[in-house]
Amino acid sequence: MKNEIVEHRRKFFSLYESIEVTDQRPKTLSLDEGLEHAINMIIAQTNAGGKLIFIGNGGSAAIASHMAIDFWKNIGVKAVTFNEAAALTCLSNDIGYKHVFEKSVNMFAEEKDILVAISSSGKSENILRGVDAAREKGVRVITLSGFGEENPLRQKGEINFYVPESHYGYVEVLHHCLCHAMVDIVLDNKVKLNEGVETSERI
Repeated sequence: MKNEIVEHRRKFFSLYESIEVTDQRPKTLSLDEGLEHAINMIIAQTNAGGKLIFIGNGGSAAIASHMAIDFWKNIGVKAVTFNEAAALTCLSNDIGYKHVFEKSVNMFAEEKDILVAISSSGKSENILRGVDAAREKGVRVITLSGFGEENPLRQKGEINFYVPESHYGYVEVLHHCLCHAMVDIVLDNKVKLNEGVETSERI
């Protein structure tokens, strides 16, 4: 048992350092460069009046809800998910589950917004349709995926974070870590701005 515990921890830290980041070209970025780009995007778009939209299924939906709450409660940034049970069951029943995020994005997303799409497999049809709907409206997109390196989601974002692992636990926890890094650094940046830090020190 002890060896398995040590190996689990070792693998987690190794995977964190192995996260791959690409932009829309696609060009490979370092993890730090990818996080900086995503954070700058969040700051720019929300300062311009945009909001964050998080979508995900299952464990990824829980991450989406957690992060949306943290962004609006802790930072004052508009952030939403489309995970409300009545809405999901209504849309699933009436138009099919593959359309639930697509329909919601079409109704509520605006050009200044950012869509954060979270999918461990990167293959969930409702997530892919939601991203396509966002891009058609001029919404900027950040993706988080895992499993197969050729998954379609990691080709669709302006910034794409990919965890090279096929076990849900590692992928979901690392997606959560990445999202928390964004919210924590944006929060720190806002605190610095409120303290009158010079422009050169801002993100």
